[in-house]
Amino acid sequence: MKSRLGLCLLLAAAWAGAVVWRLYDLQVARHGEFRERAERQQQRVVELHPPRGAIFDARGRELAVSVEVESAFAVPRQVTDPAATARALARVLGLDAGRLARLLRQDGEFVWVARKLDPPQAKAVAALELEGVYFLRESKRYYPLRELAAAVLGYVGTDNHGLSGLEAAFDAQVAGTPGRRTVLRDARRGTLLDPALSFADAQPGADLHLTLDAAIQYVVERELLAAVQRHRAAAASAVVLDPATGAVLAMASVPGFDPNRFSEYPAAAWRNRAVMDAFEPGSTFKMVTAAAALEANVLDPADVIDCGMGGITLASVRINDHKPFGRLTFREVIARSSNVGAVKAGLLVGAERLHAAVRAFGFGEPTGVDLPGESPGIVRPLERWSPLTKAYVAFGQGLSVTPIQLATAFAAVGNGGSLPRPQVVAAIGQAGERREPRPPPGARRQVASAATLRTLERLLEAVVADGTGRAAAVAGYSVAGKTGTAQKAVAGGYSADRFVASFVGFAPARRPALVAAVVVDEPRGALYHGGDVAAPVFGAIARETLLYLGVPPERDPLERWPGEPEPSRETHRAVVAAAPAAGDAFVPASLPGAGTDAAVVPDFAGLTARQAIARSSRLGLRPVLRGRGVVGRQAPAAGAPMPPSGERIELWLGMGSR
Repeated sequence: MKSRLGLCLLLAAAWAGAVVWRLYDLQVARHGEFRERAERQQQRVVELHPPRGAIFDARGRELAVSVEVESAFAVPRQVTDPAATARALARVLGLDAGRLARLLRQDGEFVWVARKLDPPQAKAVAALELEGVYFLRESKRYYPLRELAAAVLGYVGTDNHGLSGLEAAFDAQVAGTPGRRTVLRDARRGTLLDPALSFADAQPGADLHLTLDAAIQYVVERELLAAVQRHRAAAASAVVLDPATGAVLAMASVPGFDPNRFSEYPAAAWRNRAVMDAFEPGSTFKMVTAAAALEANVLDPADVIDCGMGGITLASVRINDHKPFGRLTFREVIARSSNVGAVKAGLLVGAERLHAAVRAFGFGEPTGVDLPGESPGIVRPLERWSPLTKAYVAFGQGLSVTPIQLATAFAAVGNGGSLPRPQVVAAIGQAGERREPRPPPGARRQVASAATLRTLERLLEAVVADGTGRAAAVAGYSVAGKTGTAQKAVAGGYSADRFVASFVGFAPARRPALVAAVVVDEPRGALYHGGDVAAPVFGAIARETLLYLGVPPERDPLERWPGEPEPSRETHRAVVAAAPAAGDAFVPASLPGAGTDAAVVPDFAGLTARQAIARSSRLGLRPVLRGRGVVGRQAPAAGAPMPPSGERIELWLGMGSR
């Protein structure tokens, strides 16, 4: 008995020891492991998107904000009739009922039904009172100005990450830190929300403060859209810069899209054409040819070039002008945009110096703007230039550029030679407060000497005063710029009916406050030249922008070119009473001492084309010049009642003198 009792006690002690050891192993030694396993079985952590930082324009207007919205989810085990629930949700949300039914039949504890619902949709789903359907609050990106600057801002996907534009380029700063929500599962594997259990607040991202001005952006987009509709063009783009700093004041692409509903638009509408699309520049590139010729001292503005009455043959290749020209001064070659004159200037410059000028003005390399997807354009290395390449490049063929490259190149002419690096984001802040501004990117290089640029500036003024860019003139301000009409390259050569019309310029010409590049792709109809299609867009943009920025109209008479007759004092007596306030319309004051004559059309007889344009523009009239020389006759005639602002005045010019 004793031995049996001892054995039983020994077995009991061993059993108790084993139980104690097992309890120790489960509750002490492996406590952490089983706790984690239980939490994994009983809890689900749902990641909640944080509020992205806001994006503001240069004057603090909101361009992109984040708002709190409801996201609907379901617990399939609690949905008793998946088919009926799916039909009800599909009817309210516009989703596929079959896909929803498959989700609700899953053997799971959590499925998203619809993320980031608009308030009316969330209210409609809540009103259904569906079993097993719940809500979580999330952050959704919202663009209050809708299409405005959409290609620059970009858009945000359902995963709260930027997918294009500034939203993608600055995603790391703007996205913020996600929040976390713990969802409990009960014994029947149902889902419960316990706010006391675990909730990590999402941390908002940083704000972006841009150089873009929404008011200027609106003007640019409005004028671009009107041009596309008027000329039935395929697309258009424009960029407006501060030439002194490279700050981007506006950047637009047409057709555009609403980033609140980006998925409803074709992918082509998402493109920021101003930085992504490269094209052959055509005659706008004659600015570079002129700069190279002046810098090399091979031509002066008064030098005469025989333009061959419409064409030149090089190595058995015929290069044609847009119209026949005979002997033109170099100034007239640029003003009238003669291809033959530009080719002969390029031949005088030579391939090496022309290539150096092309690269000095920033072509063939990215500008470095803080936007994604920038194209560097195409400029062949000098060693790959054929004997004809310099001839083609001289008038803008055989290479490709972007609108923003053209804008920065012309900015260098206007600001004294400093090639700027454009910038869109001026500062990064937090919670609406502006931090230290981002350091200015600084100039990339000096493009040419001061003397060359002063002369080049006057050549570009002549383009607008009495050349192909007359439609870019702005009443009260001098404008310098260059038109371009480029045939589009196609297989085997160049298209006969597909063109890119462009104008690039700056104003006021002597102290520019803005530089803008306007590009219209494939205008249709009888008017397709840059002077007819793009130059008027520039003029409209420049006029409203200069007034909005408070740039006072110029009162000093324009400088004369050598050989021009002395302008009469009356020519320059139209003045503006005071600098207009932002948004005011430009109204020319009456001519001092003119008395009742201010209400009639003045006599333009004997004025040069440049003087006539300056005077008619200051009177609010739109000059249409025919011929060359000085004004001989006009319509309406001198002394006729003054027509409304914006009406045409036709001026016939001849070779006589006053």
